Amino acid sequence: MPTYEYVCDSCGYKFEEFQTMSSEPLETCPVCNGKVHRKIGPGSGLIFKGSGFYITDYKKNKQSSNKKEKSTAVKKKKAG
Repeated sequence: MPTYEYVCDSCGYKFEEFQTMSSEPLETCPVCNGKVHRKIGPGSGLIFKGSGFYITDYKKNKQSSNKKEKSTAVKKKKAG
């Protein structure tokens, strides 16, 4: 559930409210009962869940690195 930020137009009170995305925005301030407006927030942060995210997505293939090393060695022998 996202957290929405509100600001009261009358007293300037700032508060946050957990609401579903489909729920209507709040209209009254809990302090002075004045009119509030919902601020546009920066959004949520990036969250990585699960184990092995980095290892499984960015793991180097040992065979491809060995082939690169062999091809570099062959090029050096031909040049030398």
